[in-house]
Amino acid sequence: ILLLHVSPWSLIQTLTAFTVAHSITLGSTVLGFVSLSSAPVEILIAVSIAFLARESLSKAGARATWTSRYPWTVAFVFGLFHGFGFAGALGSIGLRNEDIPSALLFFNLGIEIGQMLFILPCVAFFWIWAKVSKKSASNARTAVAYGLGSVAMFWVFERIPAIFSSPLV
Repeated sequence: ILLLHVSPWSLIQTLTAFTVAHSITLGSTVLGFVSLSSAPVEILIAVSIAFLARESLSKAGARATWTSRYPWTVAFVFGLFHGFGFAGALGSIGLRNEDIPSALLFFNLGIEIGQMLFILPCVAFFWIWAKVSKKSASNARTAVAYGLGSVAMFWVFERIPAIFSSPLV
């Protein structure tokens, strides 16, 4: 998501959409309203990362993409997938019913703090790098996008067999 943004306001909107979406599916799953098998969710998460890597490469090529025009919408949809993934992690610890509200709150806060601890240094790094050399910063973004896309596609292929060995719901 960071690779797609040029303005702080756009980044804030996109991260907020992602947070709202993953909070919806995390809460819905942990509270028992929705249930999905982890296999397709994990593939969708990996595909979402590969998709965003590809979109950032399209942006580097100066081609306007749907994601670059409406990043918060894409982040919201992908946040839904990631929320199911977070729910799997939270659900695996075996909470008592009375612990669920506080666990949801603090789990979400932990995710947001972790997200900020990752995003702020990345933004600072790319800002400093862009000040040093415009071409070098573009090359760094391209390298990061290819690296993320490669890892994400590895995850996709690694997780496909799990779909055939687990129920979808």
